[in-house]
Amino acid sequence: MTSDVWLPIPADEIEGLPPAADSGLTYRLWDGGEDFPADPADCVFYTVPYMSGATTATRPLPSMSSVRVVQTLSAGTDNVEPGLGSLRSGVRLCNARGVHEASTAELALALVLASLRGLPGFVRGQDAEEWRSGFYPALADKSVLIIGYGAIGAAIEDRLAPFECARVERVARSPRTTERGVVRPFTELPALLPEADVVILSVPLTAGTKGLVNGEFLAAMKDGALLVNVARGAVVDTAALLAEVTSGRITAALDVTDPEPLPAGHPLWHAPGVLISPHVGGSTSAFMPRAKRLLARQLTRFAAGEPLDNLVLTTGSTA
Repeated sequence: MTSDVWLPIPADEIEGLPPAADSGLTYRLWDGGEDFPADPADCVFYTVPYMSGATTATRPLPSMSSVRVVQTLSAGTDNVEPGLGSLRSGVRLCNARGVHEASTAELALALVLASLRGLPGFVRGQDAEEWRSGFYPALADKSVLIIGYGAIGAAIEDRLAPFECARVERVARSPRTTERGVVRPFTELPALLPEADVVILSVPLTAGTKGLVNGEFLAAMKDGALLVNVARGAVVDTAALLAEVTSGRITAALDVTDPEPLPAGHPLWHAPGVLISPHVGGSTSAFMPRAKRLLARQLTRFAAGEPLDNLVLTTGSTA
Protein backbone atom coordinates (compact mmCIF):
# COMPACT_ATOMS: atom_id res chain seq x y z
CA MET A 1 0.00 0.00 0.00
CA THR A 2 1.19 3.51 -0.82
CA SER A 3 0.41 6.86 0.79
CA ASP A 4 -1.29 8.56 -2.12
CA VAL A 5 -2.27 12.22 -2.26
CA TRP A 6 -4.94 13.05 -4.83
CA LEU A 7 -4.59 16.54 -6.27
CA PRO A 8 -6.64 18.29 -8.98
CA ILE A 9 -3.54 20.33 -9.91
CA PRO A 10 -0.29 18.73 -11.17
CA ALA A 11 2.09 18.37 -8.23
CA ASP A 12 5.00 19.85 -10.18
CA GLU A 13 3.00 23.09 -10.50
CA ILE A 14 2.63 23.50 -6.72
CA GLU A 15 5.67 25.11 -5.17
CA GLY A 16 6.47 24.03 -1.63
CA LEU A 17 4.94 20.55 -1.57
CA PRO A 18 6.82 18.07 0.63
CA PRO A 19 9.20 16.14 -1.66
CA ALA A 20 7.85 12.67 -2.38
CA ALA A 21 11.21 11.03 -1.61
CA ASP A 22 11.36 12.58 1.87
CA SER A 23 7.71 12.46 2.87
CA GLY A 24 6.75 9.04 1.54
CA LEU A 25 3.80 10.63 -0.25
CA THR A 26 2.89 9.77 -3.83
CA TYR A 27 1.12 12.54 -5.73
CA ARG A 28 -1.71 11.53 -8.06
CA LEU A 29 -3.57 13.86 -10.40
CA TRP A 30 -7.38 13.61 -10.43
CA ASP A 31 -9.51 16.46 -11.69
CA GLY A 32 -12.84 14.65 -11.51
CA GLY A 33 -12.48 12.57 -14.66
CA GLU A 34 -14.16 9.22 -15.16
CA ASP A 35 -11.04 7.17 -14.40
CA PHE A 36 -9.36 7.30 -11.01
CA PRO A 37 -5.58 7.84 -11.04
CA ALA A 38 -4.94 4.88 -8.73
CA ASP A 39 -6.70 2.66 -6.20
CA PRO A 40 -8.78 4.97 -3.93
CA ALA A 41 -7.99 2.63 -1.03
CA ASP A 42 -4.39 3.91 -1.11
CA CYS A 43 -5.36 7.58 -0.83
CA VAL A 44 -4.56 9.23 2.50
CA PHE A 45 -5.16 12.87 1.49
CA TYR A 46 -7.99 13.64 -0.93
CA THR A 47 -8.28 17.11 -2.48
CA VAL A 48 -11.77 17.51 -3.91
CA PRO A 49 -11.74 18.83 -7.50
CA TYR A 50 -12.76 22.48 -7.51
CA MET A 51 -16.31 23.34 -8.60
CA SER A 52 -17.29 19.67 -8.71
CA GLY A 53 -20.83 18.71 -7.83
CA ALA A 54 -21.70 16.27 -5.10
CA THR A 55 -21.77 13.30 -7.50
CA THR A 56 -18.17 13.83 -8.59
CA ALA A 57 -16.86 15.02 -5.23
CA THR A 58 -18.17 12.00 -3.33
CA ARG A 59 -17.65 9.28 -5.96
CA PRO A 60 -14.29 7.98 -4.66
CA LEU A 61 -15.13 8.28 -0.95
CA PRO A 62 -16.72 4.85 -0.36
CA SER A 63 -13.50 3.20 -1.54
CA MET A 64 -11.15 5.49 0.39
CA SER A 65 -10.57 3.17 3.33
CA SER A 66 -7.22 4.77 4.25
CA VAL A 67 -8.06 8.43 3.80
CA ARG A 68 -7.18 10.71 6.70
CA VAL A 69 -7.91 14.15 5.23
CA VAL A 70 -10.52 15.45 2.80
CA GLN A 71 -9.55 18.93 1.62
CA THR A 72 -11.91 21.11 -0.40
CA LEU A 73 -10.79 24.02 -2.55
CA SER A 74 -14.07 25.81 -1.90
CA ALA A 75 -15.14 27.77 1.14
CA GLY A 76 -18.25 25.61 1.44
CA THR A 77 -18.13 21.86 1.99
CA ASP A 78 -21.76 21.04 1.17
CA ASN A 79 -20.80 19.19 -2.04
CA VAL A 80 -18.70 16.60 -0.19
CA GLU A 81 -20.51 16.26 3.13
CA PRO A 82 -23.16 13.83 1.77
CA GLY A 83 -20.41 11.24 1.25
CA LEU A 84 -18.69 11.53 4.62
CA GLY A 85 -20.90 8.86 6.16
CA SER A 86 -19.04 6.23 4.14
CA LEU A 87 -15.72 7.10 5.81
CA ARG A 88 -14.24 5.70 8.98
CA SER A 89 -14.08 7.80 12.14
CA GLY A 90 -11.30 10.33 12.52
CA VAL A 91 -11.14 11.68 8.97
CA ARG A 92 -10.58 15.44 8.96
CA LEU A 93 -12.57 17.65 6.60
CA CYS A 94 -10.88 20.98 5.83
CA ASN A 95 -12.12 23.86 3.70
CA ALA A 96 -10.38 26.57 1.66
CA ARG A 97 -10.59 29.46 4.09
CA GLY A 98 -8.15 32.08 2.86
CA VAL A 99 -8.52 31.19 -0.82
CA HIS A 100 -11.78 32.85 -1.85
CA GLU A 101 -12.23 35.89 0.38
CA ALA A 102 -10.72 38.44 -2.02
CA SER A 103 -12.53 37.22 -5.14
CA THR A 104 -15.91 36.65 -3.54
CA ALA A 105 -15.87 39.97 -1.71
CA GLU A 106 -14.92 41.70 -4.96
CA LEU A 107 -17.89 40.16 -6.73
CA ALA A 108 -20.27 40.94 -3.89
CA LEU A 109 -19.32 44.60 -4.12
CA ALA A 110 -19.51 44.53 -7.93
CA LEU A 111 -23.02 43.08 -7.79
CA VAL A 112 -24.13 45.70 -5.27
CA LEU A 113 -22.76 48.58 -7.33
CA ALA A 114 -23.96 47.21 -10.67
CA SER A 115 -27.47 46.67 -9.35
CA LEU A 116 -27.81 50.00 -7.56
CA ARG A 117 -26.25 52.09 -10.34
CA GLY A 118 -28.25 50.36 -13.10
CA LEU A 119 -25.34 48.90 -15.08
CA PRO A 120 -27.38 46.07 -16.67
CA GLY A 121 -29.72 48.69 -18.10
CA PHE A 122 -26.78 50.68 -19.44
CA VAL A 123 -25.46 47.60 -21.25
CA ARG A 124 -28.87 46.98 -22.78
CA GLY A 125 -29.03 50.64 -23.69
CA GLN A 126 -25.65 50.46 -25.41
CA ASP A 127 -26.80 47.41 -27.38
CA ALA A 128 -29.89 49.37 -28.45
CA GLU A 129 -27.94 52.63 -28.95
CA GLU A 130 -30.08 54.34 -26.30
CA TRP A 131 -28.78 57.04 -23.92
CA ARG A 132 -30.40 56.06 -20.60
CA SER A 133 -29.55 58.99 -18.36
CA GLY A 134 -31.21 59.84 -15.07
CA PHE A 135 -30.75 59.49 -11.32
CA TYR A 136 -29.83 56.12 -9.85
CA PRO A 137 -29.35 54.88 -6.27
CA ALA A 138 -25.87 55.14 -4.75
CA LEU A 139 -24.24 52.86 -2.21
CA ALA A 140 -23.28 55.94 -0.21
CA ASP A 141 -25.63 56.53 2.73
CA LYS A 142 -27.15 53.06 2.45
CA SER A 143 -27.57 50.63 5.36
CA VAL A 144 -25.99 47.24 4.64
CA LEU A 145 -26.68 43.95 6.43
CA ILE A 146 -24.14 41.13 6.01
CA ILE A 147 -25.62 37.73 6.91
CA GLY A 148 -22.82 35.23 7.49
CA TYR A 149 -19.86 36.98 9.05
CA GLY A 150 -16.99 34.57 8.58
CA ALA A 151 -13.87 35.33 6.59
CA ILE A 152 -15.81 36.20 3.43
CA GLY A 153 -18.32 38.36 5.28
CA ALA A 154 -15.50 40.27 6.95
CA ALA A 155 -13.74 40.70 3.59
CA ILE A 156 -16.94 42.14 2.15
CA GLU A 157 -17.11 44.69 4.95
CA ASP A 158 -13.47 45.60 4.37
CA ARG A 159 -14.35 46.53 0.80
CA LEU A 160 -17.46 48.45 1.83
CA ALA A 161 -15.42 50.72 4.10
CA PRO A 162 -14.56 53.46 1.53
CA PHE A 163 -18.13 53.75 0.21
CA GLU A 164 -19.58 55.92 2.98
CA CYS A 165 -22.35 53.52 3.95
CA ALA A 166 -24.63 54.88 6.65
CA ARG A 167 -24.35 51.66 8.65
CA VAL A 168 -23.13 48.08 8.34
CA GLU A 169 -24.74 45.39 10.49
CA ARG A 170 -23.40 41.86 10.84
CA VAL A 171 -25.17 38.59 11.63
CA ALA A 172 -23.63 35.17 12.24
CA ARG A 173 -24.26 31.89 13.98
CA SER A 174 -21.71 32.88 16.62
CA PRO A 175 -22.40 36.40 17.95
CA ARG A 176 -19.32 38.29 19.07
CA THR A 177 -17.59 41.64 18.97
CA THR A 178 -14.98 42.40 16.31
CA GLU A 179 -12.77 45.42 15.72
CA ARG A 180 -15.42 46.69 13.30
CA GLY A 181 -18.34 46.21 15.69
CA VAL A 182 -20.89 43.78 17.08
CA VAL A 183 -21.82 40.58 15.23
CA ARG A 184 -25.43 39.84 16.07
CA PRO A 185 -27.20 36.46 16.30
CA PHE A 186 -29.68 35.21 13.71
CA THR A 187 -32.46 35.76 16.21
CA GLU A 188 -32.13 39.52 15.60
CA LEU A 189 -32.86 39.28 11.87
CA PRO A 190 -36.55 40.26 12.23
CA ALA A 191 -35.45 43.59 13.70
CA LEU A 192 -32.53 44.16 11.31
CA LEU A 193 -34.11 43.28 7.95
CA PRO A 194 -36.63 46.16 7.82
CA GLU A 195 -33.79 48.67 8.29
CA ALA A 196 -31.40 47.37 5.60
CA ASP A 197 -31.17 48.84 2.11
CA VAL A 198 -28.79 46.07 1.00
CA VAL A 199 -28.80 42.50 2.37
CA ILE A 200 -25.74 40.39 1.48
CA LEU A 201 -25.77 36.62 2.02
CA SER A 202 -22.42 34.91 2.67
CA VAL A 203 -23.47 31.99 4.86
CA PRO A 204 -22.43 28.36 4.29
CA LEU A 205 -25.16 25.98 3.17
CA THR A 206 -26.20 23.90 6.17
CA ALA A 207 -29.40 22.36 7.45
CA GLY A 208 -29.91 25.58 9.39
CA THR A 209 -29.40 27.95 6.44
CA LYS A 210 -31.16 26.02 3.68
CA GLY A 211 -34.24 28.06 2.78
CA LEU A 212 -33.27 30.74 5.31
CA VAL A 213 -34.43 33.41 2.87
CA ASN A 214 -38.08 32.38 2.65
CA GLY A 215 -41.29 34.30 2.20
CA GLU A 216 -41.26 35.57 5.77
CA PHE A 217 -37.65 36.74 5.49
CA LEU A 218 -38.29 38.54 2.20
CA ALA A 219 -41.49 40.13 3.46
CA ALA A 220 -39.49 41.65 6.33
CA MET A 221 -37.12 43.42 3.92
CA LYS A 222 -37.88 47.08 3.30
CA ASP A 223 -39.45 48.25 0.06
CA GLY A 224 -36.77 48.90 -2.56
CA ALA A 225 -34.11 46.81 -0.80
CA LEU A 226 -31.49 44.79 -2.71
CA LEU A 227 -30.76 41.13 -1.89
CA VAL A 228 -27.28 39.90 -2.90
CA ASN A 229 -26.47 36.19 -2.74
CA VAL A 230 -22.82 35.08 -2.95
CA ALA A 231 -23.46 32.10 -0.65
CA ARG A 232 -25.33 29.11 -2.10
CA GLY A 233 -28.49 29.07 -4.18
CA ALA A 234 -30.43 26.86 -1.79
CA VAL A 235 -30.13 29.46 0.97
CA VAL A 236 -32.90 31.30 -0.90
CA ASP A 237 -36.40 29.99 -1.62
CA THR A 238 -36.52 30.69 -5.36
CA ALA A 239 -40.32 30.72 -5.61
CA ALA A 240 -40.61 33.21 -2.76
CA LEU A 241 -37.92 35.42 -4.30
CA LEU A 242 -39.63 35.35 -7.69
CA ALA A 243 -42.88 36.51 -6.12
CA GLU A 244 -41.16 39.50 -4.51
CA VAL A 245 -39.06 40.64 -7.48
CA THR A 246 -41.94 40.17 -9.90
CA SER A 247 -43.99 42.54 -7.79
CA GLY A 248 -41.17 45.08 -8.04
CA ARG A 249 -40.96 45.48 -4.27
CA ILE A 250 -37.31 44.39 -4.00
CA THR A 251 -34.42 43.64 -6.38
CA ALA A 252 -31.78 40.90 -6.33
CA ALA A 253 -28.25 40.18 -7.52
CA LEU A 254 -27.45 36.46 -7.56
CA ASP A 255 -24.14 34.72 -8.13
CA VAL A 256 -25.78 31.45 -7.12
CA THR A 257 -29.23 30.07 -7.84
CA ASP A 258 -31.49 27.15 -7.06
CA PRO A 259 -31.52 25.25 -9.38
CA GLU A 260 -27.95 25.65 -10.60
CA PRO A 261 -26.92 25.98 -13.33
CA LEU A 262 -30.06 27.95 -14.03
CA PRO A 263 -31.76 26.19 -16.96
CA ALA A 264 -32.92 27.93 -20.09
CA GLY A 265 -36.47 29.16 -19.77
CA HIS A 266 -36.35 29.57 -16.00
CA PRO A 267 -38.32 32.67 -14.93
CA LEU A 268 -35.38 34.04 -12.92
CA TRP A 269 -33.54 34.83 -16.17
CA HIS A 270 -35.99 37.56 -17.08
CA ALA A 271 -37.39 38.52 -13.68
CA PRO A 272 -37.49 42.30 -13.25
CA GLY A 273 -34.74 43.78 -11.12
CA VAL A 274 -32.64 40.60 -11.06
CA LEU A 275 -28.94 40.51 -12.01
CA ILE A 276 -27.41 37.03 -12.39
CA SER A 277 -23.76 36.00 -12.57
CA PRO A 278 -22.90 32.31 -13.17
CA HIS A 279 -21.37 31.30 -9.80
CA VAL A 280 -18.04 33.02 -10.41
CA GLY A 281 -17.44 34.40 -6.93
CA GLY A 282 -14.27 32.36 -6.43
CA SER A 283 -13.22 31.45 -9.96
CA THR A 284 -10.86 34.30 -10.80
CA SER A 285 -7.15 34.76 -11.42
CA ALA A 286 -6.75 35.05 -7.64
CA PHE A 287 -7.85 31.45 -7.09
CA MET A 288 -4.96 29.35 -8.34
CA PRO A 289 -2.03 30.96 -6.47
CA ARG A 290 -3.99 30.91 -3.21
CA ALA A 291 -5.15 27.33 -3.75
CA LYS A 292 -1.59 26.19 -4.41
CA ARG A 293 -0.30 27.93 -1.29
CA LEU A 294 -3.05 26.29 0.78
CA LEU A 295 -2.23 22.82 -0.52
CA ALA A 296 1.51 23.27 0.04
CA ARG A 297 0.89 24.45 3.58
CA GLN A 298 -1.62 21.72 4.44
CA LEU A 299 0.47 18.90 3.01
CA THR A 300 3.60 20.17 4.74
CA ARG A 301 1.71 20.06 8.03
CA PHE A 302 0.23 16.67 7.18
CA ALA A 303 3.62 15.15 6.37
CA ALA A 304 5.05 16.52 9.62
CA GLY A 305 2.12 15.24 11.69
CA GLU A 306 1.11 18.78 12.65
CA PRO A 307 -2.46 20.11 13.10
CA LEU A 308 -4.09 21.23 9.87
CA ASP A 309 -5.66 24.61 9.15
CA ASN A 310 -9.32 25.16 8.31
CA LEU A 311 -10.70 22.12 10.12
CA VAL A 312 -14.48 21.95 9.59
CA LEU A 313 -15.22 18.62 11.24
CA THR A 314 -13.82 15.21 12.08
CA THR A 315 -15.89 12.19 11.11
CA GLY A 316 -17.29 10.26 14.03
CA SER A 317 -16.90 13.23 16.37
CA THR A 318 -19.90 14.47 18.35
CA ALA A 319 -18.18 17.75 19.31
